[in-house]
Amino acid sequence: MTAPEGRGIAESVSNTTTFRILHVSTGNVCRSPITERLTRHALSDRLGDPLTGGLIVESAGTWGHEGAPMEANAEIVLADFGADATGFVGRELLDEHVIRADLVLTATRDHRAQVISMGHSAGLRTFTLKEFTRLVRAIDPATLPDPREGVVERARALVRAAAALRGWLLAPSPDADEVYDPYGAPITFFRSIGDEINQALDPVVTALTGVSARQ
Repeated sequence: MTAPEGRGIAESVSNTTTFRILHVSTGNVCRSPITERLTRHALSDRLGDPLTGGLIVESAGTWGHEGAPMEANAEIVLADFGADATGFVGRELLDEHVIRADLVLTATRDHRAQVISMGHSAGLRTFTLKEFTRLVRAIDPATLPDPREGVVERARALVRAAAALRGWLLAPSPDADEVYDPYGAPITFFRSIGDEINQALDPVVTALTGVSARQ
């Protein structure tokens, strides 16, 4: 019997027609939902329909509140950016999610370490969000496949290039790669975290799609 999506172990780790981005935080009710939905929103803005290009964006939590809605303040932050919060359901991070992901972006270094510790050859495709942003900024877009020939191949090449740079382009400080948890904080702090995530995502989505944000 086949396990439902998001439950159990996947039989196949690769799919040449899709590219899965997995955002990971702790409870999957604040940071990773915001990052997931802002990524989808940015991709839709630049590609029309990300699924048409084969990009799939998901999220989960290392201590995920399975079945929980995202925090109300997280929904407010998404509304500020015009992003859609509807239909979100929290998930606990499982092997299945890591196996299927082509790129894992975590909120913190601890989350990154937890994902990598799960195995499944996750080390070369798991980064903190801000770490990946820093690496992507150093990659010459001209060295990546033309997005008009397929966003999936461009995305895979971007991850390989970022992994190759990781040991050479270090963070200026340990805190530089962290997105702090706004859980239980007032809306002002949620909004600052939302701005932080959005700014980190912009160069990533530009590199993935080859399309800059609309001004």
